[in-house]
Amino acid sequence: MAVREILAGMPWWVKWVAIPALALLVFGGLLTTVLAFVIGLLFKVLLFVALVAGLIYVVRKFTSPSRSREDW
Repeated sequence: MAVREILAGMPWWVKWVAIPALALLVFGGLLTTVLAFVIGLLFKVLLFVALVAGLIYVVRKFTSPSRSREDW
């Protein structure tokens, strides 16, 4: 409740501009690190899925009966 009372007397720009700017200044490096890790992990997962799908495609093409291999 004390924080709410303190912020009640502040101008709007302190609540909506200055405090979020300070939070980004203090925690910006941490946010950047976490976002970079999540995006990098997502890229690696998508690359892994694409490589496995390509491998399955190639294996199925070359292990199919010789009759269907003439089609392509």
